[in-house]
Amino acid sequence: MKVFLITALFSLVGAGSVHAAEEPVVIGDVVMPTVESSAAFQKVKEKVGKWEGKMTQGATGQVIDVSYEWRVTSGGKTITETLVEDGVEMLTTYADRNGELVIKHYCALGTQPVFKVSNLSETELAIALDESANDLHAEHESFVTSMKWTTEEPDSDTMMFTATIMLDGQPSENSALLERVE
Repeated sequence: MKVFLITALFSLVGAGSVHAAEEPVVIGDVVMPTVESSAAFQKVKEKVGKWEGKMTQGATGQVIDVSYEWRVTSGGKTITETLVEDGVEMLTTYADRNGELVIKHYCALGTQPVFKVSNLSETELAIALDESANDLHAEHESFVTSMKWTTEEPDSDTMMFTATIMLDGQPSENSALLERVE
């Protein structure tokens, strides 16, 4: 009885500092395993919803319409980002592997670079090519080399997006100011 009371007391005292556990995901009669999300995964999760804006292409200076939609899938274990740049749709996935966020971008350039987190703060998430997971060559392939999302304050409904692209052997930077629309 004493053990039960002490356990209950510690549960009540600690309740304010512990995040509420999400309901387990069940498919049929099978309970899916729980996975601890990395801080970077949680940062991406803050962007869930629809965002729109204008992107300036570094290579040409042209300004194009862009939209981004982040959705949580796979029982809460993956986030998909559907991005549309000037009417062309692409896909990026975000999922933790061994406690690290792994990002894979399915690009209209015809490449699928894999990224890892290079910087994470309350107002910034930056990713860069994971050299160990890519075999891309700037001499004969065009591909995204890094991406960064920056806000002036946490939970902002506007953010700056920048991407560095190796385009025909030359680096170029695209930038967009995005606003949450849903």
